[in-house]
Amino acid sequence: HYSGLEEAVYRNIQACKELAQTTRTAYGPNGMNKMVINHLEKLFVTNDAATILRELEVQHPAAKMLVMASHMQEQEVGDGTNFVLVFAGVLLELAEDLLRMGLSVSEASYIVIEGYEKACKKALEILPDLVCSSAKNLRDVEEVASLLHTSVMSKQYGNEQFLAKLIAQACVSILPDSGHFNVDNIRVCKIVGAGISASSVLHGMVFKKETEGDVTSVKDAKIAVYSCPFDGMITETKGTVLIKNAEELMNFSKGEENLMDLQVKAIADSGANVVVTGGKVADMALHYANKYNLMLVRLNSKWDLRRLCKTVGATALPRLTPPTLEEMGHCDSVYLSEVGDTQVVVFKHEKEDGAISTILIRGSTDNLMDDIERAVDDGVNTFKVLTRDKRLVPGGGATEIELAKQITSYGETCPGLDQYAIKKFAEAFEAIPRALAENSGVKANEVISKLYAVHQEGNKNVGFDIEAETAAVKDMLEAGILDTYLGKSWGIKLATNAAVTVLRVDQIIMAKPAGGPKPPSGKKDWDEDQND
Repeated sequence: HYSGLEEAVYRNIQACKELAQTTRTAYGPNGMNKMVINHLEKLFVTNDAATILRELEVQHPAAKMLVMASHMQEQEVGDGTNFVLVFAGVLLELAEDLLRMGLSVSEASYIVIEGYEKACKKALEILPDLVCSSAKNLRDVEEVASLLHTSVMSKQYGNEQFLAKLIAQACVSILPDSGHFNVDNIRVCKIVGAGISASSVLHGMVFKKETEGDVTSVKDAKIAVYSCPFDGMITETKGTVLIKNAEELMNFSKGEENLMDLQVKAIADSGANVVVTGGKVADMALHYANKYNLMLVRLNSKWDLRRLCKTVGATALPRLTPPTLEEMGHCDSVYLSEVGDTQVVVFKHEKEDGAISTILIRGSTDNLMDDIERAVDDGVNTFKVLTRDKRLVPGGGATEIELAKQITSYGETCPGLDQYAIKKFAEAFEAIPRALAENSGVKANEVISKLYAVHQEGNKNVGFDIEAETAAVKDMLEAGILDTYLGKSWGIKLATNAAVTVLRVDQIIMAKPAGGPKPPSGKKDWDEDQND
């Protein structure tokens, strides 16, 4: 029997282990998909840990720590969320073995935490020595595509060649000279139909909208953007107009028409030939837009309006005033097109150095396209990480086995009890190649013993070969399976921090309303005067 405090620690560890086990089977290219139905009854079919965690409502406070660490990894690196979960889960599982060895929980927790922190520091010292190559030229589409293979492969195994090329084209085309790459500048537009291989990249923006007026195509577009409705001004107060005869009635509507005519004519005279509005389009305004050959596009989302302004270099005007040359946007062509049976409006730049690129995804079902979008998102984030740090480490469990080997040696040189924790930390790294092997249907122990044997000979870049039928290993650098250095170092740091935080907790105290009868409600209008 454990005391109450010990029981709390074990329960916390148990909750975290269960969460890690959920995503562990989804790890790597051969990972299984999860069907997640969230609180809104929306169905997700994916093996992306970040999405699974976002849609699961994790209630247990200790397991939430792991979820938070995983979210931090998503924000910092954009990929490697499953690595954080699996690694933190195994660290806690192995800590449980140490806690059961006989010391009191508070004493053992302290030793384990101390050992884990030392080992984490050592792992981050060793990691730079494991760098096997660096990205040379981030403006070369072929090279960038080869570097994005690994992150895309884990979500879309089989389509990675095609998707990595698309993502590379989109990223390279908008990489600014300063090198500060913004993930938001790669847009994704999903249209049902055809297949993945019909997906393409467009320099500019694509909206699933139809044009409002008769004009459906404009070359060398000069664009006026309005954040208000395309309509006449409406007065704040209501007025009553008394009309005595038919002539007055005619003149009354004519005044409004003339005013609208003048406004639209002024916009057309300024040189604009495309009008984008953020509100509704009045019938009368539409009539005059057609009269002056203006193309009208309506965007309901203010975010879309902002991004379009950024793409074409326009300023969104709050009132229907004619735009100046500085406020107008420019674009090579704006046209209405049909993709499958969906009408889309395309704002296209012919030159490749635009501010925004759009990846047009085609697929047979919405779920499939959502999953491809997540793969694209990971690829784009990997490119962003490479613009910050070009170093790469071998994937496929090679880095983890090398770290495990070196940290075990380091643990043996440490005096004191924390050497046990350091060795367990090293053992935790084995979980990554183990998960890859188990998900590929291969005996994990066989894979790990082979990897250790090859690494003892000094081959640092050898990892698990997921494409072989048996427990085989191969050189990851030659195979082109590489992980980003930043992704690994943040993953190790965040997983260790999460595990250590959970181990420091010995009680969960929840603030809830106390039991007992409810207070009397009393009369609602007790303070009103009774004499009324």
